[in-house]
Amino acid sequence: MPLLHFHIVKGSRTPDELKSLLDTAHAAMLEAFKVPARDRYQLVSEHEPSHMIVEDTGLDIPRTNKVVLLQIVSRPRSKEQIENFYRLLAEKLEKGCGLASSDLMVSIVQNSDEHWSFGLGRAQFLTGDL
Repeated sequence: MPLLHFHIVKGSRTPDELKSLLDTAHAAMLEAFKVPARDRYQLVSEHEPSHMIVEDTGLDIPRTNKVVLLQIVSRPRSKEQIENFYRLLAEKLEKGCGLASSDLMVSIVQNSDEHWSFGLGRAQFLTGDL
């Protein structure tokens, strides 16, 4: 149920590299958040290089044109789950995709069960369907 929205620089990845990025991020989410395997909702937005500015808040973190800004909307998770997710995601993306951890920025926005409808005009978390 987490919704993952990847923002990347247009033209910075081949279709195979993009598939690997999405698959690897999904694997990290499954491990850290313990969600079902088919709980997969991912979007990709490609931006012209001049339309995507990802600085480092003064932390001296170098960025390249491979930078990924990942926005996640999710039910509440514990601090431990979130920290574990950040670590797993960075490790798996570096190992599986060659993405430097310095090129990964993640923001998680938490919401509640009533904020989700998976279709059919119903709030499945509230109706007990999920």
